[in-house]
Amino acid sequence: MSAQAPVRPDVWAAYKSAGDRHLRDEIIVRYLPLVKYVAGRVAISLPPHVDVDDLVSSGIFGLMEAIERYDPSRGVKFETYAVARIRGAIIDGLRALDWVPSGVRQKARAVERAYAKVESELGRSATDEEIALELGMSPEAFARHLSTLSGTILVSLDELWVTEVEGDDGIRAIDMIEDPAAADPERLVEIEDRKRVLARAIDRLPERERMLVALYHYEGLTAKEISVLMGISQSRISQLHTRAMLRLRSYLARYQHDLA
Repeated sequence: MSAQAPVRPDVWAAYKSAGDRHLRDEIIVRYLPLVKYVAGRVAISLPPHVDVDDLVSSGIFGLMEAIERYDPSRGVKFETYAVARIRGAIIDGLRALDWVPSGVRQKARAVERAYAKVESELGRSATDEEIALELGMSPEAFARHLSTLSGTILVSLDELWVTEVEGDDGIRAIDMIEDPAAADPERLVEIEDRKRVLARAIDRLPERERMLVALYHYEGLTAKEISVLMGISQSRISQLHTRAMLRLRSYLARYQHDLA
């Protein structure tokens, strides 16, 4: 993402004190490239028929919400705060369209269960051949199957914590931003514990999937940049990412089930 000059503190102060619409519009225009950047990254996991302009439109609503809720006095960069809101608005927009057929979602859950079962039995990461065997498919059919599931994997790493355990609403990046005025030691311990578990889950991934997760989720590279670095096609990048997310979700689901 190209560097974008941040909004000056005096502009934020003026907007927060007066709520001037013209100042708000100035801030929106300044951060539109951030919306386009987030929309472009989300689009990596989507089928070609999904219009990126529609993602941008949803993302602008997230940007507007971030501008309204942002508190400069907390010392958090606006970009850090806004990215989670923008991405959340884009995903909410996609979910509202219900563009992924229920049958595809069921297939994704079946693959997650296969990863959970086989890797629990083996005590290591399962190969494509082993998962294909568990699903009653050939390795070639399983590879095609992963391609059809790529559009269902819209989560960022911290959003993998969403669970069906009663009373647990999951955890998002936005929840991890420290608020010095409202520190909750128990919540901080929980967040650190979940970070450690997620790191352990990532360490269990096969090397190429682990590298992809690092480049995409931590380094912020695009599919095209990762394709050049890893020497594989962008369609292969999408397939590897889908497989890595399914593995991580199955591992974290087992962890949460054990806790429950």
